[in-house]
Order: sequence, then structure tokens, then C-alpha cells
Amino acid sequence: MTRSVYVTGIERGDGRQVVELGVMELLTRHVDRVGVFRPLVHDNPDRLFDLLRARYRLSQSPESVFGITYDEASALQAERGTDELVAHLVGRFHEVARAYEYVLVLGSDYAATSLPDELGLNARLANEFGASVITVVGGQDQSVESVGAEAHNAYRAYDAQGCDVVAVVVNRVAAGDREAVAERLSGRLPVPCYALPEDSALSAPTVSQVVRTLDAEVLLGDHAGLSRDVRDFVFGGAMLPSFLPALTEGCLVVTPGDRADLIVGALAAHSAGAPPIAGVLLTLDERPGPDILALASRLAPGTPVAAVAGGSFPTAAELFALEGKLTAGSPRKAETALGLFERHVDTAELTNRISVARSGRVTPMMFEHELIERSRAGRRRVVLPEGVEERVLRAADVLLRRDVCDLTLLGEEDAVRKRAAELGIQLADAQIIDPQTSPLRERFAELYARLRAHKGVSYELAYDVVADVSYFGTLMVQEGLADGMVSGAVHSTAATIRPAFEIIKTAPDAQIVSSVFFMCLADRVLVYGDCAVNPDPDAEQLADIAIQSATTAAQFGVEPRIAMLSYSTGTSGSGADVDKVRKATELIRERRPDLLVEGPIQYDAAVDAAVAATKLPDSEVAGKATVLIFPDLNTGNNTYKAVQRSAGAVAVGPVLQGLRKPVNDLSRGALVQDIVNTVSITAIQAQTPAQPQAPTSAQAPSPVQKAQNPA
Repeated sequence: MTRSVYVTGIERGDGRQVVELGVMELLTRHVDRVGVFRPLVHDNPDRLFDLLRARYRLSQSPESVFGITYDEASALQAERGTDELVAHLVGRFHEVARAYEYVLVLGSDYAATSLPDELGLNARLANEFGASVITVVGGQDQSVESVGAEAHNAYRAYDAQGCDVVAVVVNRVAAGDREAVAERLSGRLPVPCYALPEDSALSAPTVSQVVRTLDAEVLLGDHAGLSRDVRDFVFGGAMLPSFLPALTEGCLVVTPGDRADLIVGALAAHSAGAPPIAGVLLTLDERPGPDILALASRLAPGTPVAAVAGGSFPTAAELFALEGKLTAGSPRKAETALGLFERHVDTAELTNRISVARSGRVTPMMFEHELIERSRAGRRRVVLPEGVEERVLRAADVLLRRDVCDLTLLGEEDAVRKRAAELGIQLADAQIIDPQTSPLRERFAELYARLRAHKGVSYELAYDVVADVSYFGTLMVQEGLADGMVSGAVHSTAATIRPAFEIIKTAPDAQIVSSVFFMCLADRVLVYGDCAVNPDPDAEQLADIAIQSATTAAQFGVEPRIAMLSYSTGTSGSGADVDKVRKATELIRERRPDLLVEGPIQYDAAVDAAVAATKLPDSEVAGKATVLIFPDLNTGNNTYKAVQRSAGAVAVGPVLQGLRKPVNDLSRGALVQDIVNTVSITAIQAQTPAQPQAPTSAQAPSPVQKAQNPA
């Protein structure tokens, strides 16, 4: 039977979209097919469903989501009664429920409707749908006492009508009152009560929203600039010396279009990072000349400059009425909302209360959600050496908003902050270190000189080497100032992991450093190794790669069943290549008799049960292998890319294994989500018990071959 949860409230203005988004996140972590149903809808496009559809890759058609418009509901109720209205909506709900494992129901918004007893209608619908209820209470501009009373009233209102209320969420509480509200509600009701604070980043409109609302003409600016949050308004009328000190971070400068001095001054201040602004809005239907616009575009590339016809006073009235919305066009707000929800709601408790049973399938989205959840659970610090790279900064923005881990970005601080400001990214919670000027440089130089003394490295040479961001980041990990490192968006694989070979070195139980990719197929996750590091491993090394890969698979929830791949299955073939795989398989069985392993075996026999039944009918691995070990880099790298492109798989990695501490490489074509996933994996790797420290005295390097960069 399809399960469902009904998120509803008692009045408008409760910011319920944050809770609805958070609940959808919980559902998609565990359930493959989640549907959405909104019984009552306005004529306007549904911004939240558009966001859910884009973010969670929903295939559900918009037409199936909605029950009936408010106007149609009001007419139907007036003409034929509430029972007919409810019957119609129940029928529409079951059309959705038949197609999905779980349905998220979005309650009515109490906005400009003529329906009597809207709360009672929501309660009855929840009962008719057989849905659990999460009720949301708005705490904006309320005292601790009044918020507590509202929460009690909301629970009683739905409980009295027979609803299965599973939680109460008080949203938009004053940040300073959140703990007091949470304490006041704790244990006072028979269901969990969660308190979420007001977050100015959610209520701040974006520049794009300002442009749409005011029907402004965009004169300059790119998509990144238009997506910036507007956290303040500064109205320009004074002379430049008095105007510049009034600028605040993230402000929208509103000034008559003929004030070229203020336009240029504001953009110059932004370019200098003192402070970064959201954009400039010109009033009175005035536009600067082409020379001023050309100068403006050079001063602050991408920063929006827009113009409206009205004067400053009517423009101000419209601006002050604006409030940020969660939309498909504001993904950063969604990350902020999810971070807020996950910090202040016991997600494990709520998941259990809404009876979400984990699906037998593991989709790519489920795997990615699991990475975020696990990395947040045991917070670690990850260093990102490529601090001015756009994709890295955008990934850092997601990681910080979701509260996934602590971050250190390397680079010249003013350059990092300026680039972040151009992208509309806030780095207040990130540590930024410039290796060139950091006090750590001398300490790291002394350490590196000791480590590489056998190679003739002097302190003076080490002082130059450790200023390189890859070496500096690796030394931070070695010295416990960071728990892991992720690099490679603009650096080669060799540049990323050579410092790790020299400084961190291999783990005591590993012969070599190798890698795996997590291949997220439509319904399962496979582990491919080695597709990025070792060109032509011998039998001993191949066995080591397989054992490491099985350990990594288990660490990330994949039950290891190892297939040692070859062009031959079982005893059907011979030759040096097959013999290497056969010997590696024997070594694995000797060293780790607890592991399930089959080899040599062809790919189809490893993953296809029908083929396995013919070729190896008695194998515990054939047809259901989860860890696939390729005989060489050429085969592995080409296979992972072929599966990624032709089967639409999400390839997460390469994930390095065999090092004492986690350092991971990125493909230079890595997308923002790839970087987020890799950082999450690195944080999870760092949560395992620490390996013994690499010796800091001079010694010969570990027997690790040089890395290639096929990714």
C-alpha cells in the first residue's frame, strides 16, 4: 500500500516550503519512486513543484500533481457540498498513489481563498488519504510563549479531527529564541516538536526576482550575478565620499540612472571586495551612456545593472514588499533551506515516524543523499587547494549551506573572496589560507625537508615547494589541520597525489595506492577498480587493489562480491593476461578467505544472472558481483566511461584508497555535484579510525608507481 505524508499548517506565512523540501529530501533518500500531490492550487505556476521536479528529477507530469483550483473548489463546494469536493480530491490523490511508493501531499496555503474552514478541509483530506500529518506553525514576530501556545493549538486542532499527527514544526522563530522555543516544546506534546530559526538568506529576494517584479531592463550582468541574494538596499543620493561608507555586503544599490559617479563608485568598491554588492538598480528611466556601461562591465564583470522607469520612492515601496521564494531558479536557497531543516530536525526520528521503509533499489540520488547524511553525521574538515576555481567555489557553497563539513580553501584571500563575490557566494563559514603568506609555511618547510632529506631536499627548496597549494594542503592533512583533501579540478592527477605519496604515504596494510569509481546505475551501485591510477598491475598488486576495493565498498554500504575481470571465464581460457587474473584471485582467497571472489570472469557473467547461470551456475558471485576489478588501466578507464555515457550512470570518483589519510582526485571535467560527492566521500573516509602516522624522519618512499591522469 502506498504511504503518504501530509504537510499542512494553520495559517499563511509559516514558510512551510522549507519543511516540504526537507521532507522530500528524506523521502528520496529511502524511496525510489516518490510522487507529489497538491489538492488545491492557485492559477499561478507552482514554484515549489517546479523546484522539486528539477532538484529530484521527478518524471511526474504537472497535470497529475494538482487536484483542483481554489476557484473550482469553492464553486464545487457551494453547488454540491463538501463531500463532493472531498470525493473529487480523493479520486485525484489515488491516481497519483497508484503510480508511486510514497506520496508527499502539500496542504493548502490559506492565501486569498474563499473556502470555509480550510483547516478542517486539510484534516479531512489527510484522513481520507490515510496520510500522516506534519503540521507547521509560523513563529515570525512572536514571543516564546505565544509560539509555544500556537504549537499546542495546531497539534490539538488536527488531533481532535482524528489525524495521525507525527510531528509539529515551528518555523521562522527568531534566531535568539530558537533554543528557548525548542526547550519549551520539549516533552510537552505526545509527538516530537522541532523549532527552525528565521534565516535572512531565505527571505532575501534574488536580483532576478527584483528584475521580474519591477519589470526592469537588464543592462549588464550574467546568470550568476542575477542569482545573487539581495540582503540590503542602499539608496544613492549623496555625493560619492558619503555614499561609499554606506555600502553593505550583498546590498542592491538603488540610484537615479544619471548618477554615473555612484554607479562607477559602487562597482569599483565591489571589484575591490569592499564590500561585494548584489547589483545596481537605476531609476527614473535614465540610462548611463555607452562609455559608462563599458567601464562598468570591465570593473565588475557579471554584476547586474538594471533600469526601471519609476522613481526611487515607488521603487522602494515595491522592493521592501519583496520576500525571497524557493524556486527552481534559486538552487542556493534550496541548499540553505535543507541545511536549516537538517540542522534542527531529528531526521532519523522523523523518517521513522512517517514510516519510510528503505527501498530495495539504490538509485544514484539515494547514494548521493547517503553521502551527505553520513558526512554530516561525523563532521570533518576538508581542504580544497583550488580556492579560486568557480566549480570548487560553487561546490563549497553547497557544502557550507548544507552544513556537510568544515572547509579550508587555499589561495590569496582577496582573490578568493573577490571571485566568490562575483559568483554571489558567501564564504563566511570557510577558512581561507594563503600558502604564500601563512605562518604555517615555515613549519611545513621544516617537515618536508626532513621527509625528503634522502632526496637532497634542503630547507630553502622545501620552503618553495610547500607554497604550492597541493603540497600545502597535503601537509595540512598530514599535520591534522585538515582531515582530508580534494583537488584536481584544474590540477593533474599526478600534481594532486604525488605530494600524498611523498608525505602521507601508503597505509601499513596496502602495497600500493589505487582507486575506485562508484558507478550509480538506475537501481544499484557497483564499484569499479582500478580505473585511474595503476597502468598495468601485476598479480600481487591486482589482489591488493581488489582487497582495498572490497574494503571501500563495505565502508560505503555496498556488500562486496568481487569479480576479477578477464576476457575468459573460469577455466575456458589461458595466456599471460588470464593467468595474472587467476593468480590474483588465488591470492585474495589466501589473504582474505572471508571475501566472496570469482575470477577470471567476463563482465557479462559477473553482472547478468542469466549469463552466469550458463557459465558459472554454482558461483556465489557470478551474476551478482558488486566489486568489479579490471586487469589494467586501459580496460578499466574505458569501461567506466562507456558505462557512464551509454547507460546514463553517475560515476562518483575516482576515490583513492591505500593512503594513511584521505586525499582524493577530481577529473578536470568534474561538475559541481561531482565535487560535492567527492568531498563528502573524503569526509566519510576520514571518519574511520586513523591509520598510524607516516614517519616524519627521512626514509625511502613507498613502492608506489607514478600516477597517470586518464580521467
